[in-house]
Amino acid sequence: MQMSGVPEYAREPEPADPEHSEPTRHLTGALLMLSPYRVLDLTDQRGQLAGQVLAQLGADVIAVEPPGGARSRFCGPFVDGIAGPERSLMHAAYNRGKRSVSLDRVDLGALAATADVLIESGAMAVDLAAMRDANPHLITISISAFGSTGPKADWLASDLTLVAACGHLSLNGDSDRAPVRISEPQAFHHAALEAALGAVVALTARQRIGVGQHLDVSAQQSMMQATQVSMLSSVVGASGSERHAGGQRLGPYNIRLVYPAKDGHVAVTYLFGDMIGRFTQKLMRWVWEEGFCSDAIRDLDYVSFFELFRTGALPPSTLDEATGALAALTATRTKSELFAIARERRLLIVPISTAADLLANEHFKARGYWDELSVYSEDLKTERRVPVPGPWAHAPASPLRRLSACPRVGEHDGQIPELLTRSVALPSLPAEGQAPGRALDGLKVLDFTWVIAGPMASRVLADHGATVIRIESEKRIDVIRAAQPFMAGFGGIEDTALWHSIAAGKRSVALDLATEPGRAVARDLARWADVVIESFTPGVMKSMGLDFETLRTDHPNLVMVSSSLMGQTGPLADFAGFGNLAASVTGFTDLTGWPDRAPAGPYTAYTDYVSPRFFALAILAGVEYARRTGTGQHIDLSQSEAAVHLLTPAILDQAVNGRTFSRQGNDDREFVPNGAYPAGEPGADQWIVIACTDDGQWQRLSALVGRPDLAELTGPQRLARRRELDTIIAEWTGGQDREALQILFQSHRIAAHQMQRSAQCVADPQLTHRRHFRRVPHAVHGEVVVEGPHVEYSVTPPGPVRAGPTLGQDTRWALEEVLGYTEAQIVELVVNDVLK
Repeated sequence: MQMSGVPEYAREPEPADPEHSEPTRHLTGALLMLSPYRVLDLTDQRGQLAGQVLAQLGADVIAVEPPGGARSRFCGPFVDGIAGPERSLMHAAYNRGKRSVSLDRVDLGALAATADVLIESGAMAVDLAAMRDANPHLITISISAFGSTGPKADWLASDLTLVAACGHLSLNGDSDRAPVRISEPQAFHHAALEAALGAVVALTARQRIGVGQHLDVSAQQSMMQATQVSMLSSVVGASGSERHAGGQRLGPYNIRLVYPAKDGHVAVTYLFGDMIGRFTQKLMRWVWEEGFCSDAIRDLDYVSFFELFRTGALPPSTLDEATGALAALTATRTKSELFAIARERRLLIVPISTAADLLANEHFKARGYWDELSVYSEDLKTERRVPVPGPWAHAPASPLRRLSACPRVGEHDGQIPELLTRSVALPSLPAEGQAPGRALDGLKVLDFTWVIAGPMASRVLADHGATVIRIESEKRIDVIRAAQPFMAGFGGIEDTALWHSIAAGKRSVALDLATEPGRAVARDLARWADVVIESFTPGVMKSMGLDFETLRTDHPNLVMVSSSLMGQTGPLADFAGFGNLAASVTGFTDLTGWPDRAPAGPYTAYTDYVSPRFFALAILAGVEYARRTGTGQHIDLSQSEAAVHLLTPAILDQAVNGRTFSRQGNDDREFVPNGAYPAGEPGADQWIVIACTDDGQWQRLSALVGRPDLAELTGPQRLARRRELDTIIAEWTGGQDREALQILFQSHRIAAHQMQRSAQCVADPQLTHRRHFRRVPHAVHGEVVVEGPHVEYSVTPPGPVRAGPTLGQDTRWALEEVLGYTEAQIVELVVNDVLK
């Protein structure tokens, strides 16, 4: 494949690609995972992260910008606080490593004929169907708020209205105030990551079916991943979670996760159950040793707490007394002191980091995480280099690209003639009537992951047709088999909607990895697999003889991906914990809540909802590299390093301007008003969310609320009077029906949406149209409801074929059909208690 327009110094010969007749291109000294592919990026700030992630994986990404530059170039924060198209840190955050050409200088149709993938987010009018007709191999991807079809397809939206629509807003904040979002916008970043992952899935499918297809990404559905299946609560008859100041409220019980420190706040996984409860037991022993709690509080059965909750045997005051004692202790230490004690005692306590803390983090420095971005002073003559989030995975055979410069508007217009000469040798188009199947049919995955992040990634693979064999054991039950929401009247390991959904479409093999025969079976399964994935603490797989160096002995093109909170190397590599701790370390917790109060979110294990897309991307990019080269590798994915990319503007604001951006309630850098306003009966905790994203929306809103005298207020004027306007709107919306209000506002072309909980999401006509909630068969319950995919594919539609398996449901199938074991071999394993 000839990739034109690349500087001569960046071109080096590469190994022959058996499916391409011409040399492929890459932009560093090594063959990158996606180096053969070209991506056209027509997005604005609603999707630019997708192109940047693909650029890191080696794709040639060309940003096509309208005259004057993409809208993101006019979004803050700005260098030195001075606006300008070459000064936007929002734009620089997600456009490094791309080439920029001007829409008015290039024939977009001709350029699309040279591309493999085109991604758009409504920033410019484009005829995608015509481009696919002209180039049947082209993969086109549309990112929109609610999806391109359905009753809400044309609704106006912002980050705040989307987090309200997906249910996430209802889970964040203090119970005595309005719900809050994460102050650094997130919803469209979730959608952008779905687009990047979808591009690689569709490229993988194209190798087999020979054609491209169209992908339709819904930001509402994408962001719903951050609710951890809690929007299924009303379907299964469970009580839903409610926001409670950085924790959860389950009935009368307050689950507190944020605690004071001398110099800020820390996150503590103060939870219960067979696995986490043992950490809490150790934690409370320390609290007792320091003299902050009684013997009775020290000796509570923190493993069985959930059962005590369900039966009502534990008074809520007892839990409040225990957490109050812990808070009294943490307030006597600094964040760093508490973290040092946690490391020494193996407790689940981490600092709640600010952007400044992130940039000073020694672990990130030791792993060489930060890239460098060139930033110019006001006269655009003096240059300095500042840190910016870098590689989110370490792939030794095909390292992610180091991205530095963000292109100027139209910087590569001079390369357009060369760009248009690219030609690609591609698979043959399918025969007429040939069924395409699913995108990942034939891919074989051995899955050692557990809890949330890894299983969410492998759920995507299963949705697309991969055979995913999940290794588990009744001797070490996965914590999500004991997590809410449970089906009404049930509470066993086969009864939780979280497991039903997160493990949908997978196979379960019960195997005791503490035994050598069990590990031998696992090694046999690894020889069968194309990919092995795991999420243990670094070193655990090696201790079991299941590390990459051992497994690759008989499988040289094996791809193995290890996911952990902090990565496989570095001073904090052995730090074990959950996504709520990573959310605190990476800055999300500090960015959620009110500026006059402690952090109040985000909901539980936030990085566990971000990192699965990066995890699945690493898997499929590794598979693509192995397909082209015959070389496998062990990829190290850090959940923290991946998640930090969603906070890049705040990090650049700190690095460039020295400004620590912290929680802002629902205030926005640009949009005023932007808030959640009461609706319904007083005290009913019902809210209508409104965001005026331009002056026209404000003029229409001011007329609706009976204040036409304020219609001519400009954006800066509204910013100065933000609190006054909030009061006016809240007084007008109070007592009105929130569903009627959202229809009224949308009919006047104002971005608005009611705050939805589970019941509203399940009844949402848009989510119904998109088949977000799906009924699938289950081995015990006959049929259950799970969440569906967030992206629609025009040729290879994904989706779950069954609910999460019962424990060991597929053990015999795997031993007989996959491994070909004899009955005598299976009986011996049974007799020796290996298959548990």
